[in-house]
Amino acid sequence: MSTAPLHDDRLSFASLTPNNVGTVRKLHSTIIPVKYSDSFYRNILSPEVEDFCKLVYYNDIPVGTACCRLETSDPSKVSLYCMTMAILGPYRDRKLGSECLQSIITAAASHAKPQIHRVYLHVQVSNHSAKRFYERHGFKEVGIQEDYYKKIEPRDAWILEKTLNTT
Repeated sequence: MSTAPLHDDRLSFASLTPNNVGTVRKLHSTIIPVKYSDSFYRNILSPEVEDFCKLVYYNDIPVGTACCRLETSDPSKVSLYCMTMAILGPYRDRKLGSECLQSIITAAASHAKPQIHRVYLHVQVSNHSAKRFYERHGFKEVGIQEDYYKKIEPRDAWILEKTLNTT
């Protein structure tokens, strides 16, 4: 049995700009059951996160998004927090999420200043398919955060992380 290659020539990523952030807002409102603040959308346009915040296009149609932030509470252990990653339902069986996640992990692993030691995220405890998706990509459950979500049920979230092999 052969498997299709992961890369799809119909897939492309675009950095976020003031001109396309409205598309990110629309995708979030369509896919994710959480409303994000105006400051969230301002922050994802920051140059420091350009490599980690992307619009996902399939056949030149925006079908998904990934938005991350750098966390530097301990300068020797910088983390990349994946705030959102979402692909429209009809496009989920095309490995687009896998390629998007891999591009973020690759960018994080090669980021020199600051050096990023891990990527982590939250997944709602009822979302078993998302948890399995991240586990297939090397993420491990490191805990549960109670009452993480304030306006959706269930409120608890798994904390998943992937440690990067940085030198």
